[in-house]
Amino acid sequence: MQKYLKLLNFRLDVVVRDVTGLTGLTIIKDICEGNLDPESLAKHRHYNCRKSEEEIAKALKGNNREDFLFGLKQEYESYNFYQKKITECEKMINQFLKQQINTDPTKKKLKAPDKKHKRVNKNAIKGIDLNQASYQYFGGVDLMTIEGVSHSTILSIISEVGPEGFKEFPTAKQFTSWLRLAPNNKISGGKLLSSKTPKGSNRLKIALRNAANAIGNLKDTHLSNFFKRVCYKKGRTVAVSATARKLAVIIWNMVVKQIPYKPPTEYLFLDEKRKLGLVSRIRKQIDKFALTNADLGFATN
Repeated sequence: MQKYLKLLNFRLDVVVRDVTGLTGLTIIKDICEGNLDPESLAKHRHYNCRKSEEEIAKALKGNNREDFLFGLKQEYESYNFYQKKITECEKMINQFLKQQINTDPTKKKLKAPDKKHKRVNKNAIKGIDLNQASYQYFGGVDLMTIEGVSHSTILSIISEVGPEGFKEFPTAKQFTSWLRLAPNNKISGGKLLSSKTPKGSNRLKIALRNAANAIGNLKDTHLSNFFKRVCYKKGRTVAVSATARKLAVIIWNMVVKQIPYKPPTEYLFLDEKRKLGLVSRIRKQIDKFALTNADLGFATN
């Protein structure tokens, strides 16, 4: 649709952020119905749109070629067709999750805490609270507490592995190796020849890498600090793979061992670590030689 809009000189992409948003789709629908007047098309502007009606009208002065209008109409109908199919898929996903949850009374009683900090994308599955559904589906394991893990990541985990699939891997290392996220160490004669990550991909690996990439844009979190340390040494590509592997290990431990995600909140700088180590050594020496305040020269009241 955006291609044919450009060919028609309707620069809708300049005045709206997304041509498939509320303003964009309403204007495209009106164009396909035969309305080519820029001023009347601009009146479809949603109140949240940053551009004014005058700016939108200036961007909608097209050449009105019939062949391009026909192509735009075909693409708009295709878009509506696929949106209808996506809605049908979402209904089936809802039915599957509800069936899995309702068959287990213990899962049905579980209640997940709200997460207002998690954004819900407009393309996220509709008609179900995925935060609550995933918490019940995994038997009280709250995967949404992990920073960077979104609704799409949860859906990928459910569709590709599920709670029983994690138990097929005895260790987290085997799980990350199956995902092709663990380094493939080639050793000959006790010498490490190569440690590259093996080639190959699957939907879950892609979802975890997308989550890791999003973590790289966060600030002052446990995983984002890890990401930035690796990125500083070896670059962003390696940092994405390393963080994706760390995510896979965390998720495996949470699902298999029923361990909640509790990242360390206190961080010590190098000088603070040295100070604590020095204090610890001094205390050991005091206890070893049974020194008193008088021996150390400390005045006591």
